[in-house]
Amino acid sequence: MQPSEIAPRDRLIVALDLPGIAVAEAMIARLGDSVTFYKIGLELAMAPGYFDLMTWLLARGKRVFADLKLHDIPATVGAAVRNLRDCGASFVTVHAERSVVEAAAAEKGPDLKVLAVTVLTSLSEEDLRQTGIHLSVADLAALRARIAVAAGADGVVASGLEAADLRAQLGTGPIIVTPGIRPSGEAGTDDQKRVVTPRDAFAAGADYIVVGRPIRAAADPHAAAGAIQSEIARLFE
Repeated sequence: MQPSEIAPRDRLIVALDLPGIAVAEAMIARLGDSVTFYKIGLELAMAPGYFDLMTWLLARGKRVFADLKLHDIPATVGAAVRNLRDCGASFVTVHAERSVVEAAAAEKGPDLKVLAVTVLTSLSEEDLRQTGIHLSVADLAALRARIAVAAGADGVVASGLEAADLRAQLGTGPIIVTPGIRPSGEAGTDDQKRVVTPRDAFAAGADYIVVGRPIRAAADPHAAAGAIQSEIARLFE
């Protein structure tokens, strides 16, 4: 799917980082028609009913991003993606190592897209240095993105702070999904260290944004999601 073919309402992905399936279903019910695309990740993957929730969402016409950040030996990652590919998810995440991406890409099938995680938005350059990585965040994200796309990834997950550089290097084809989104005027970043607004993310070349706490923790999650959807609609009208 080319960027121009993405429905504006699908560009907002809401992160269901919640403690259980019942809580997630209640949040989805509150959001109603304001959200079409959901990310279900590790927290819910450790709760009973992960795939039941995926089926429940798909039956209601929603799209699903399985944010599992798969990272293991290539044979194991390939087998995991093979098991996932017919479950109806649109995206799955893997770590941006060449052999891991190659294994995932070989097993993804025609409908599931593999996204490679570049640098988590919770990491700073000091965090990287403490692990022995002396590249800047931007250089490391670009290196990992190039490796992943060359290995068969359909796109990458990257901060909006790196998205413009990645779009320039990768061209228009690969998908860029940007987490760490904070609406304009919102104070605080929680454990996110590299955050941008929805407008800035899309201006930098992101195709999708992932928003979690600013919607989930809002007094009116439906209204919070609706406000972001209205902003997206204006940007792509």
